[in-house]
Amino acid sequence: MSKFYYNEEQESYDAIVVGTGISGGWAAKELCENGLKTLVLERGRMVNHITDYPTANLDPWDFPNNGELSPDKIARQEKQNRTGYTVKAPHHFWFVDDIDHPYNETKRFDWMRGYHVGGRSLLWGRHSYRWSPMDFEANKKDGVAVDWPVRYKDIAPWYDKVESYIGVTGELLNLPQLPDGKFEPMMELNCVEQHVRERVADHFDGRVITAGRVAHINSDKKFEGLNRSSCKFRNRCIRGCPFGAYFSSNSSTLPAAERTGNMTLRPDSIVHEVIYDPDTKKATGVKVIDRVTKEVYEFKAKVIFLCASAVASTSILMQSKSDRFENGMGNDSGELGHNIMDHHFKAGARGKMDGFTDKYYKGRKPNGVYIPRFRNLGGNSDMKDFIRGYGYQGGASRGNYEDIVAEVSHGKELKDAILNTGGWQMGINGFGEILPYHENKMSLDYDKKDQWGLPTVTFDAEIKENELNMRKDMQEQAAAMLEKSGVRDVETYDEEYALGLGIHEMGTARMGRDPKTSVVNGNNQVHTVKNVYVTDGAFMTSASCVNPSLTYMAFTARAANHAVEELKKGNI
Repeated sequence: MSKFYYNEEQESYDAIVVGTGISGGWAAKELCENGLKTLVLERGRMVNHITDYPTANLDPWDFPNNGELSPDKIARQEKQNRTGYTVKAPHHFWFVDDIDHPYNETKRFDWMRGYHVGGRSLLWGRHSYRWSPMDFEANKKDGVAVDWPVRYKDIAPWYDKVESYIGVTGELLNLPQLPDGKFEPMMELNCVEQHVRERVADHFDGRVITAGRVAHINSDKKFEGLNRSSCKFRNRCIRGCPFGAYFSSNSSTLPAAERTGNMTLRPDSIVHEVIYDPDTKKATGVKVIDRVTKEVYEFKAKVIFLCASAVASTSILMQSKSDRFENGMGNDSGELGHNIMDHHFKAGARGKMDGFTDKYYKGRKPNGVYIPRFRNLGGNSDMKDFIRGYGYQGGASRGNYEDIVAEVSHGKELKDAILNTGGWQMGINGFGEILPYHENKMSLDYDKKDQWGLPTVTFDAEIKENELNMRKDMQEQAAAMLEKSGVRDVETYDEEYALGLGIHEMGTARMGRDPKTSVVNGNNQVHTVKNVYVTDGAFMTSASCVNPSLTYMAFTARAANHAVEELKKGNI
């Protein structure tokens, strides 16, 4: 994507897309390719693919202070720094300033955000897994929250479409709990990972270690004429990939939308309200504040896609008040803002592996190992003290890599450190499902407003007994698998976790069959305003235990094509 354009004189479009991240990029692509003149609104600054990745080709020695920020800069990103990795010199500029963009916490909530064209599609971990049939049926089976109004068979063709377009590496496993997809070649495991994979298969029935399925091109395949090439194994992904090897809106979906001539992209545009017409019972457009000038605009459209992220899209609906919707657009159920979910992690085990000292590896893989869910699948796998399940991400590497940093070792010590790479270490970290508890919620505080005069978000959410019991099993089983694989000095850990830290916010405008208990229907339409679609994490009815972005993309593509057909029929 090389440019953007907009015309202040033009006020009306066929479609408006709010947000340019994982979901917004797909909505823009599908709507534009189907012929709709589409206005794409992004609250943050413009970011052009390649030219606006300032640190993509810098080496560690190019950053002062070993890449650590000064205390005054860290103070402005105190909450963004809770991950331990976001506030580093090579990429801190992607994440918001907490002083300029405040939020409130009744209970701790780690809200990691990047306000720019591309959103978190430039920052995501790129793990891409399909949901299984059991995931869509779990709420009904367990009597939890509400039932999904769709099933795997409804989404499977859209998973096919998305995977074929973005490029997902993976291995065919034929596991019912983790359906196979349209894969690029799997990224190879290193020697220790392969050893542990074999030992786990020998000692644990039904447990599989594979490589993480990630949205990276790992072949010579050409992707629909886009300027993308295969992964170079630099593992500098979070800085922005100049090769387009990993999927992002900037390298892929937004250029595809732009190529049609139907996209108008307007950055620095803070959408805060969807306008409702009580006579037609439809939305007519959105209200926008210019981030820089603070001027106010209104743009009109026949259909509106909210793809601003789970929290931001729900905030917009909450602020969209009218005589018909006194508590926010589509909130007849009272569920708007409730049922917030994430994935809990930072519980697992690690240790040291003897041997393999004659082996190393080349390049820096952008993924490690993945162990699919093996709990509560029926039979002996069912647990008494928690429902649902978890998977693991992790990997093996050689130790003492810190010793080759010039600031740490010098002269002969540095030379010796380079020649002696140290021993192998192996760790696996659980990623577990969080149930959709009604009392886990976000709300708006109109007494604490931001610099644009908009209410700030307050979070009140926590994990509960089901997740706490799951975390115990995460540690125990991680240790058992490592020990059976010959890893020594195995230690378990349960590090500090609060909702949001998984950066997978979901559920604040959930999907369901009944307008009395949900916000959007099975086509991602707001039940009571059919020309408003919500296709980011807000619509999720449950969380599964796998990374959700692939599912957002599949649902977004499906919803966009539904909107096109409904417009043709005159239904919206």
